[in-house]
Amino acid sequence: MSQMTPSQARLVDPILTEVARGYTSQKAMIANALFPIVQVGTRGGLIPVFGPDSFKLVSTARAPGANTKRITLDYGKDKFALVDHRLEALIPREVQEEADKAPGIDIVAMHIGSVQDRMAIEREKQAADLARDDAKYAASNKETLSGTSQWSDPASNPFADIMDAKEAIRTATGETPNVLTLAPKVLTALRTHPKVLDRMSTASDRPPATMAQLQALFELDQIVTGNAVYHDGTALQDIWGKDAILAYTVREGARQFGSPSYGYTYQLSGYPWVEKGYQENNMASWAYPVSDAYQPVLVGPSAGFLFKNAVA
Repeated sequence: MSQMTPSQARLVDPILTEVARGYTSQKAMIANALFPIVQVGTRGGLIPVFGPDSFKLVSTARAPGANTKRITLDYGKDKFALVDHRLEALIPREVQEEADKAPGIDIVAMHIGSVQDRMAIEREKQAADLARDDAKYAASNKETLSGTSQWSDPASNPFADIMDAKEAIRTATGETPNVLTLAPKVLTALRTHPKVLDRMSTASDRPPATMAQLQALFELDQIVTGNAVYHDGTALQDIWGKDAILAYTVREGARQFGSPSYGYTYQLSGYPWVEKGYQENNMASWAYPVSDAYQPVLVGPSAGFLFKNAVA
């Protein structure tokens, strides 16, 4: 297992590192759902590939004297290579001095959280680029909607579309998908779609469906919307565009490197960590570097279904 060198350990601030590891950014909501973090002990290696056989039951019954059945992980040709990420929180001395006088304000922890939010947006964008790439999916696990089939059109039928996609994943993997991720505009279309509301109420004046109602309707553990945006140099853009992704992911508590799932984020053991602050004298400021090492990987595309352009 990869460990810090003695020189690295001397640089780490243990308290701020615990703050960083306990912080969950709201900027990486879909990345956390589709590509949950599992820690690995090396910066690179072969990627386990989870095809249909990885999701199917194996009979372990054995007659006396019979051979024992065996399974092995299927490793593809692709390798993962963790990428190092590093960003510093810069706090002017005057700001830190004033904050130190105010009880209950941890200005350093606040700045570390801001740094992690910025880093989380980058991770969310990486996850979106991977999950929204229709070339990653088989023809049976993707659909590009257009015209009256888009969920923003009242003539469409998102309930039937999602239930058909659930069956496509179950047929391909033997697992029932449990997560649906929605771009913000897609969520709005689902919450107000007449055919969705018809399944909940016959009243003429109906409020938009709640997230809990949608989860119950589609029989899912989790529906997640990705509100993160990024600036493309011209304007702010939704990171998740107008797409929806249905997937099976291993539930929390059962996640590990070799567990079949739609995707993972491989993160180096012991990360993230925060270095002890140092003075940037020329700027009269304190700097607190935050380091991470990770890579999102789509390990089981057959456990996902991509709806491209779900709304107009």
